Amino acid sequence: MQAELVLDARNGTGESPVWHAAEQALYWVDIPARALHRWHATEGHASWSAPEMIACIAPRADRPGTWIAGMESGLFSLEPRADGTLAATSVAPVEHAAPAMRFNDGRCDRQGRFWAGTMLLDMAAGARVGRLYSHGRGDASAASRLDDLIVPNGLAWSPDGRTMYLSDSHPSVQAVWAFDYDTASGTPSNRRLFIDMKPLPGRPDGAAIDAEGCYWICGNDAGLVHRFTPGGRLDRSLAVPVKKPAMCAFGGAGLDTLFVTSIRPGHTDLSDQPLAGGVFALRPGVTGFPEPMYGT
Repeated sequence: MQAELVLDARNGTGESPVWHAAEQALYWVDIPARALHRWHATEGHASWSAPEMIACIAPRADRPGTWIAGMESGLFSLEPRADGTLAATSVAPVEHAAPAMRFNDGRCDRQGRFWAGTMLLDMAAGARVGRLYSHGRGDASAASRLDDLIVPNGLAWSPDGRTMYLSDSHPSVQAVWAFDYDTASGTPSNRRLFIDMKPLPGRPDGAAIDAEGCYWICGNDAGLVHRFTPGGRLDRSLAVPVKKPAMCAFGGAGLDTLFVTSIRPGHTDLSDQPLAGGVFALRPGVTGFPEPMYGT
């Protein structure tokens, strides 16, 4: 299956792709560039700059055209402006476990709660200071749900919302866990190993769920996107023409396109992957779900 280049974006760290069904457009972020991007098949590409690094986004149901985002100092509401900047309003500041941290992977559960994890900027340090937070509309603060994480990633929920998935991308961990998830209270429990990625190609990064309940996760460093069955069996692996796919999301008019963002490493010879940092599209033969909106 050939990956199609959507945009040669040259993102430092392209993350959090979200298909906006009402606009029929793909949004995503470039973390180090502090940028929100939008791509539309006929309208082309646009971007907006933010006052802090943006790591993860979800559209707001209560304020069309705005987004909730995990950034450096907490959760913010973002509104794109005509001058190419983002108006950022604090939703929930976070007191990090250590200095020099930021948010990383995040998205909404099927009930509209925003979940996002934090990590140390210096990932190589391997410090277990990362936490997983949740925030629902009307909450006064972001609630810390899990700790002892290095690089939280791979958040996703099963089609019925009753299983939550979470990965840790750090080379010393490379695991994906599954949790029972109480949809009424938004509480994960019964944590267990879903996938041990150490013997498989690529570190576990961002993920998506398809309509059959299978878990798609980017194999960072391997140039692959893996599909696992609900039982944790590797079903197939699809290639992209870059080494570091970062996150995937279903989109397109029929939700049958798997969009994949990627990382363009700095100070590295890219002659073997000139499209690093680009956004790609795969046609996996299955469909996904509309991305839940915050506050639904």
